[in-house]
Amino acid sequence: MISTITFDMPPAKTALFKAIVESYDNLATLRTENPDLHRLRLSCAVESLDEVLKLLDELTAEFSITRVVIA
Repeated sequence: MISTITFDMPPAKTALFKAIVESYDNLATLRTENPDLHRLRLSCAVESLDEVLKLLDELTAEFSITRVVIA
C-alpha cells in the first residue's frame, strides 16, 4: 500500500529537496502535483511513512514546506 504526502515548497528549493529525498534509496518518490501552486507529492510505502514524515519534519524549516494533505 502507498501513502502520499502533498505539500507546497518554493520552486527554487525543489531540485535540492529532490536530491536529498532520492539519496535515501527507495524511501520515497517526489512528483509535481500542481506546478502552478508549486505543490509537490511524496509517495512512499506505508511501512516507510514514519521515516518519511521524520525526514520531512527535519527539512520543513530549511525548505519552507507547508503540508497540505497526508493520505
